[in-house]
Amino acid sequence: MSSLAPALGQIAVLVIALAIAVPLLGRYLAHVYTSTKHLAVERTSYRFLRVDPDADQHWKTYAMSALGFSLVSLLLLYALGRLQDHLPLSLGFAALPSDGAWNTAVSFVANTNWQWYSGEVTIGHLMQMSGLTVQNFVSAAVGMAVAAAFARGLARSLTDGRVGNFWSDLVRGTLRVLLPISAVSAIVLVSFGAIQNLMGSRTVETLSGGTQVITGGPVASQEVIKQLGTNGGGFYNVNSAHPFENPTPFTDIFQIFLMLLIPFAMAWAFGLIVKDRRQGVAILSVMTLLWGAAVALLTWAEMAGPGLAPHAAGGAMEGKEVRFGEAASSLFAASTTGTSTGAVNSMHDSLTAPGGGVAMFNMMLGEIAPGGVGSGLYGVLMLAIVTVFLSGLMVGRTPEYLGKKIGQREIVLVALYVLATPVLVLTGIAVAITASDGLAGLQESGPHGLSEALYAVTSAANNNGSAFGGLTSGTPFWNTLLGLLMLLGRFLPMIFVLALAGRFASQKRLPLGAGTLPTHSPLFVTLLSGVALVVVGLTYVPVLALGPIVESLS
Repeated sequence: MSSLAPALGQIAVLVIALAIAVPLLGRYLAHVYTSTKHLAVERTSYRFLRVDPDADQHWKTYAMSALGFSLVSLLLLYALGRLQDHLPLSLGFAALPSDGAWNTAVSFVANTNWQWYSGEVTIGHLMQMSGLTVQNFVSAAVGMAVAAAFARGLARSLTDGRVGNFWSDLVRGTLRVLLPISAVSAIVLVSFGAIQNLMGSRTVETLSGGTQVITGGPVASQEVIKQLGTNGGGFYNVNSAHPFENPTPFTDIFQIFLMLLIPFAMAWAFGLIVKDRRQGVAILSVMTLLWGAAVALLTWAEMAGPGLAPHAAGGAMEGKEVRFGEAASSLFAASTTGTSTGAVNSMHDSLTAPGGGVAMFNMMLGEIAPGGVGSGLYGVLMLAIVTVFLSGLMVGRTPEYLGKKIGQREIVLVALYVLATPVLVLTGIAVAITASDGLAGLQESGPHGLSEALYAVTSAANNNGSAFGGLTSGTPFWNTLLGLLMLLGRFLPMIFVLALAGRFASQKRLPLGAGTLPTHSPLFVTLLSGVALVVVGLTYVPVLALGPIVESLS
């Protein structure tokens, strides 16, 4: 019980900080995505891009803009990887292989940041700054833009499918939200010991008399946006367990705060955009309930790890950074898999079987607790529409959400969204464990080997990026497969979301009637939470039973 008090204290500090910051940032986000005024620096960006920021785009044009921008970003990042050895500040590193450059380009453009490589010995400073860090900003801004467009679709009436302007949303999200918070937060990290320089490799003498090569670099600036933008890619191979990235217990809690901040605040902003704060509070409540449950279960699993060694150590300390302990590692693991961040401060492959199952289930949930920046909001809203539809069928009430009718075409788009990621995950794991090249990457057999592969494809398709470390993924087979899953897992759902936003924007917003199901009540919060769990449970329980569940029972 002595180790439980620090765990509760950490959670309490985090919750208090979020309770203060989320409403403030939520109001600011609502203003950013509804204001008609452009800043001078934004107008300069629009002239450079040669776009009209005041053009109200049809959802198809909005989607094509988002996809086109992401495609160009992918090609540029791929070129950086392939040409790295000819670029300045490459630190003498070779060009990335074609399959590795493909995987990395897709990974960072898709806001996944899956890493098949060790960053400190593979990626030079120029690519870290001009390629990976830049994508950490703009890929996050793309997700926020799509969420804003979906909120507008629900708020608008009879606009012929017009949902806003992608370029305005992209620039505003980057310049008004992500950059200012990142600049201040980077100073905080540097002041507590995170490094920020352009130093190359340096050989140092260790305490045991040996030598070790340590690479410096622009770490703090990338560390901040990897958490704030729910990206997750680490400058170093051990990610946020490295003292240059995450020096102290304070920076550990601060990084968890950063990864949760915008996803929770987007829910608050949603209520303001649709002019009903209660709707935002309801969505925020669902996110909080699911996140809290994940934190509780994962903390219990790690602090009550089976065996004599965990009992003597006060918890399952294998794979944990001793500076933080099992409680802080559990809090980090639950938050990073619930937000599509993918950063880690411990080895997820060393989680207990139940703990690893919770982390995996978090991703399978669609990462809506609270999810990625933008993607978490539109993910939970799609499940809210499912809840309204099912509830309406059961009690004979009108299937409406915020005054918008949910008919056949609307529910087909929702169904396609809900099914897209599970189909990718289950197809991916089937390919991985039946192909000889896929099996060659598994270092363990049996249930844990299946869990390693299942975790990888789940992480890729859900744009998370964390991994069970036992999988040898830096091979042409795995780089290609996971790249395809990341690409489809990011952009297929976006298309369905924007198509639905266009349909809602074309409808007239109906007044609430006696037959309308209230979507701001505690009952609806409970129903929505249950639907989220049941949809995931029915989809993934069979494959989970073959992996983490069997391993837990054994």
